[in-house]
Amino acid sequence: MAKANTIKVKMVSTADTGFFYVTKKNARTMTEKMVQRKYDPKVRKHVDFKEAKIK
Repeated sequence: MAKANTIKVKMVSTADTGFFYVTKKNARTMTEKMVQRKYDPKVRKHVDFKEAKIK
């Protein structure tokens, strides 16, 4: 059986609030770390979220 292409990644807020999202990405096509601009409800702003490993 083949391995799945998608993996789960944790998107951690750069505002250092500890808030995070969990999303999926294709590990074969997106080899670099993912950065998205999303809403952080603790600071009530849109901030950058950077990829971190799920423990």
